[in-house]
Amino acid sequence: MGLKDRYLIRPIDNKTALNLVVENHYLHRKCPASFCFGLFEDEKLIGTVIYGTPSSAPLRRGICGDEEKDNVIELTRLWIKDNTPPNVESYLVGNTLRKVNKEIIVSFADPTQNHIGLIYQATNFYYTGLSAKRTNWVVDGINKHCQTIADKHTSVELKQIYGDKFRLEPRPQKHRYVFFNCNTKRKIKLLDKLKYPLLPYPKT
Repeated sequence: MGLKDRYLIRPIDNKTALNLVVENHYLHRKCPASFCFGLFEDEKLIGTVIYGTPSSAPLRRGICGDEEKDNVIELTRLWIKDNTPPNVESYLVGNTLRKVNKEIIVSFADPTQNHIGLIYQATNFYYTGLSAKRTNWVVDGINKHCQTIADKHTSVELKQIYGDKFRLEPRPQKHRYVFFNCNTKRKIKLLDKLKYPLLPYPKT
């Protein structure tokens, strides 16, 4: 039985997708969600992939410049239940990339979770190296993305509000992958605008 015969992919609502990743994904927190797709086996929801506008403006501008900053979307979460064949993840991603309305899709693989991005390699993303070294703003007991925290308060304000619960810590660098969701002619133009070098896929 082929994957197409065994699994069904269809859009699902944001609430369902976010509840699924908060419960099961290793980050256990919500993320930007503009397009959500579910993976079903025998009508049972066993996985999801979520695409959303990146919360970081420098990230959006940094891929293909300021002119394309509103043309960027991020694959923000991917989760499939344990013991599912590994090629099902790339099947889910590969069959949803063309269903989003942006031409530039970025995603990251976290080496601290022993991820190097094999799913993105299998679905023909370009590899553009590691993300920049940055610092995370962390408040103990608040499980939110550092950008969400930074959008609401300055570091001085956070220190005043949370005291020793607020701290700065190095942000792990992640493998950065980019996919161009467009025809060949347009892809050539976007590749010319790409601010990062195209590099060989990491193997370890």
